[in-house]
Amino acid sequence: MTNELANTLPICYYAFQVVFKEFDNRDLSSEEIKAMFGPSETGIIRENLTSLNKEQAIEMYSAKYFEKHSQLVEQNTDIDHLIRYIKDMGMKLGIVTGKAKRSLDISLKALGMEERFDVIITGDDVEKPKPHPEGVNKALSLLGVQNDEAIFIGDSEADILAGVQANVYTIGVQWLPDYQTSDFVTKPNQVIKSINEFKQSIKGI
Repeated sequence: MTNELANTLPICYYAFQVVFKEFDNRDLSSEEIKAMFGPSETGIIRENLTSLNKEQAIEMYSAKYFEKHSQLVEQNTDIDHLIRYIKDMGMKLGIVTGKAKRSLDISLKALGMEERFDVIITGDDVEKPKPHPEGVNKALSLLGVQNDEAIFIGDSEADILAGVQANVYTIGVQWLPDYQTSDFVTKPNQVIKSINEFKQSIKGI
């Protein structure tokens, strides 16, 4: 999730800022946190926190993520309608995210999306996070879908590179107020800036 389904960046920034302040006495900016993205949240804490109390820090991250979710993550009715539209077309839906399973579960439950996806691959389910294509390839295998039958969407450079390396049709989306990459170095097959534009593009599939 990911950030294509809901704007979870503010809650991630908040929870990381609390954790790094509490355990390392470091005041991190949103940009400094974004630069750590790649591993799951647990991986980010384990790799970047100097404090030895990493497991306590991971617990605090999850607690703060849950505590402020309703305030910092807005439900998007357009995304809800898009998911229903795709399911009504008979298409399979999957998530490949760098998020840890625990925080993803919090978000999916809060957004009422727990039962919407046919496969979910989190940052905890892969050895090599995006931009490595492992997660995308694992999702395709579990869905029983060939790479030339799939569309992969993402809002970050790592997403686009993972999709391209998995040899699937890859779309860069910038349809929420916050997105991770404004100008993709790795060029996706398509860049889409609105949910309606995406719906129109898949009508003929």
